[in-house]
Amino acid sequence: MRKHLTNATYGVLDYASYPVAMLLVAPIVLRKLGASEYGLWIMCASVISAGGILASGFCDAAMQRIARLRGKEKIGTAAGTVRTLLTINLTLGTLLAVLVWFAAPFAASHMAAYHLSSVKECVYSLRMSGAWILFRALESAGVITHRAFEEYRGSVQISVASRLLTLASAAVLATLGFRVPAILAATGVALALGVVLQFRRLPEHFGSISLRPAFDREELRLLLRPGVFVWFQSTCGVIFGQLDRILLAVSFGTAALAPYALCVQFAAPIFGLSASGLHFLFPLISRKASNASSTALQRLLVKSLACNLVVVAMPSLALLTFGGSVIRVWSGSAITEQSLSILPGIVLGTVFMGLGVTGTYAMQALGQFRTVALLNIGGRICALVLLVYLLRHHGIEGVVLARVFYGATALLVYIPLLRWLWLSRPARSTAAYPAGELQEGQP
Repeated sequence: MRKHLTNATYGVLDYASYPVAMLLVAPIVLRKLGASEYGLWIMCASVISAGGILASGFCDAAMQRIARLRGKEKIGTAAGTVRTLLTINLTLGTLLAVLVWFAAPFAASHMAAYHLSSVKECVYSLRMSGAWILFRALESAGVITHRAFEEYRGSVQISVASRLLTLASAAVLATLGFRVPAILAATGVALALGVVLQFRRLPEHFGSISLRPAFDREELRLLLRPGVFVWFQSTCGVIFGQLDRILLAVSFGTAALAPYALCVQFAAPIFGLSASGLHFLFPLISRKASNASSTALQRLLVKSLACNLVVVAMPSLALLTFGGSVIRVWSGSAITEQSLSILPGIVLGTVFMGLGVTGTYAMQALGQFRTVALLNIGGRICALVLLVYLLRHHGIEGVVLARVFYGATALLVYIPLLRWLWLSRPARSTAAYPAGELQEGQP
C-alpha cells in the first residue's frame, strides 16, 4: 500500500506539474510578448503535445504487456517489447515531423493574417515544434517502461525537471525580449536532456540486456493487435483535445485563442489529478488480472471510483469559486472578460473527462482495448462534427459547448465496465471468468 500511495503521489506530481507551472508562466509570456505571440507559443506547444501523443499511441499496449511479462518474470521478453516499441515510436514520430514540416507554410499563412508575427516566424516555430515530436516519442517509451515496473519516482523526477526547465526558460527568454523561436529552441534542449536521463535509468530493470530499437516480427504483432485500437483512440483524443485550439487559432487568429487556452490551462489539473493519481491502477491491475479473484478486483475498482469522485470534486469547486479572481489577477484586463464567460463550461467538460479515468484504466488493464477504443472513437467523431459546426456558427462559445460534449463521451466506458462488474459477481465469477480475467472479445 505504501508503494501504491508513493506511485500515486508521484503520478499526481508528474501530471500536475506542467499545468500548474504553466499557470505561473503564462501571465509572464502573455504580458511580455502580447496575446498574439502567446497564442503562437500555445499553438506550438499543442503541436508538440499532439504529435507526441500520436507517436506514442502504442505505449499503453506495451505497458500492459511489459507488466504481465514482469509478473511472469520474463524480463528478456519484456526487453524485446521495449525495443519494438522504440522502433514504432521513432517511425511514427518521424512521419509526423515530416508532415508538420510540409504543413507549416500553409498554417502559417492563415495565422499570420491575424497578428503581428511574420509568416517566416510562424513557419520556423511550427517546424521546430514538429522536430521536437521525436523527443516526446522517445521519452514516452522510457516513461512507460519505468511505470510498467511500478517505479514512478525516478522517472517522474526527470519528467518534472524537464518540464519545469522548459517553462522556466520560456519565462526568462520572454522577459529578456526573445520571441517564440528562441523559446522553442530552449524547449528542444530540455526535452533532449529528459530523454537521455530517462534511458540512463532503464538498466536498473533489464541489467545488461540491449534496448536498442529493433524489429521483432512477433513482438510487433503482439503490440499491433491491441495497440492499433489504443492508437486510434489516442488519435481521436488528439483530434479534439488539441485540435480545438489549433482550429480556433487558424480560424480566428492566435489572439482569439488566448482566453480559451488560459481557461483550459486552469481547468487541466481537474483531469490531471485523476489521470496521474490513479495511473498506478493500470500496471497494478494488468499484473494481477491473471491471478486475482473477481471480488478483489471489484473492491479495488469501487475504492478507485470513490477516490476519483473526490479528486475531481475538490479542484472543480475551488476553481469555480476562486477562478474568476485568479484569472483577473494573473491575466490583466486584456482577456479577463471573455475568459470568465467561458470558464464554467470548460470546467464542466474537464470534470466529465476526469470522471472517466478509472473506467478507462480498468478496461484497458483487463485487456479491453478494442471496447474502450470503439466507444471513444464513436463519441469523439460525434464531438468533432459538433466542434466544426459550432465553431463556424458560434465562435469560441461553440468550441466550449463542443468541449462539454467531448468530456461527456468519456463516461461511456462505464457501460461495459459496470456490465463486467455485474457478470463477475462472486456467485458467478468462477464460471464466467476464470481467475478473474476478462478475455479480449468478451462483453
